[in-house]
Amino acid sequence: METLETMKGTVLKVGIEDKVEPSKALVFGLQHVLAMFGATVTVPLVVGAAVGLSGAGLALMIQAVLLAMGIATLLQTTIGSRYPIVQGSSFAFIPGLIAIGSGIGMAAVQGALIVGGLIEAAIGWLGIIGKVRRLFTPLVTGVTITLIGFSLADVAIKNFFNFYADPSGATIARSTLVAVITFLTTVLVALKARGSLKAMPIVVGAAVGYLVSVPLGLVDFGLVKTLPAVSVPTPFPWGQPVFDTTAIVLLLFAFMVSIIESVGDYHAIAAVTDSDISEERIARGIGSEGLACSIAGVLGACGTTSYSENIGVVALTKVGSRHVVQVGAGILIFLSLLPKFAGVLASMPAPVLGGLTLALYGMISVTGLRLIEERVEFNDRNTLILAAAFIAGLGAPQLPAEFLAAFPKIVASILESGMAVGALTAIILDRLL
Repeated sequence: METLETMKGTVLKVGIEDKVEPSKALVFGLQHVLAMFGATVTVPLVVGAAVGLSGAGLALMIQAVLLAMGIATLLQTTIGSRYPIVQGSSFAFIPGLIAIGSGIGMAAVQGALIVGGLIEAAIGWLGIIGKVRRLFTPLVTGVTITLIGFSLADVAIKNFFNFYADPSGATIARSTLVAVITFLTTVLVALKARGSLKAMPIVVGAAVGYLVSVPLGLVDFGLVKTLPAVSVPTPFPWGQPVFDTTAIVLLLFAFMVSIIESVGDYHAIAAVTDSDISEERIARGIGSEGLACSIAGVLGACGTTSYSENIGVVALTKVGSRHVVQVGAGILIFLSLLPKFAGVLASMPAPVLGGLTLALYGMISVTGLRLIEERVEFNDRNTLILAAAFIAGLGAPQLPAEFLAAFPKIVASILESGMAVGALTAIILDRLL
């Protein structure tokens, strides 16, 4: 709250509706892209590697993500909240996307995003958002966000040691070196850098890790050579969408978390820009995010959400023009048309991702824990709910696959998601007690 009050007192040089000279708008828009780029590209890289996509498949997903996030940002700044908010890939979707993509297939990921997006759009545009928000108290939200980070711990460590690409461990020494260098670079930039560089620890860490990986033989540029210079992403790259009930239900928990995060971001950007905040604006914003998620499903991308990093950029630069953010959206769409660029990103070695996400996923959990510490009273009731939700959320995914086979398919899929189990446990106990 102290940070928000400080930001609210900041006088913006450029307001929400102000126009900016084209040359300056391009620079400011590019800055928004750089601020969100590392995180938004990390999501398809992590998901694609975990579900076993080929290099070409990864490049295709990155292209789709860049296009979907550009479209999502345009929707948010026109028919949505009309705040200067950049949309990017949501980390809340990663556990569900990996579970669905690995178990049922990427076609089911497309179907779950399309249906889930339409449900989110209805929650926004029909004014249901107020009732949904009441279910996600600070206690429930804190548990859910914390478990997102915890559920990704094994993915981060497997990438750190290059397990997915080399389960035999033949490259473990080189992989560990790259991962450690990437991690230390990311941490040093986050803690010691100054100015705009401090806002880009993921971009800098990824660049350094990538460059170190090249002479160590961990980067294969063969894919980049085979990809065309320019192409337009096409709908349903993973085949006709599969509308699996289990997949849809599993992903709905990620949608709920994304909604709560976005509502918080709307309040934050309103404070930063000294703008009005209303239920109508929130409803339009959530509605546009839902539509964007459905479009992401059609394009074969990942779920979208508002990016807090870019609210920090607005506070830092004092440029709150939504037209600048729209220029950033145009840059994302332009980059999505360059397969070779996506191919370079797709060739990012897994240890680089491991070094980036070792702290990044932990920070997600710390964010949830901080929310609990600041906004939840530690009385007997709340302590009991927290204890039960955390143990259920951490323990359920450890059940053996052969045991889960005894449950109905939809129940088994929920049990495999620590975030879903923890959220359900917290919501039910929070209502009952």
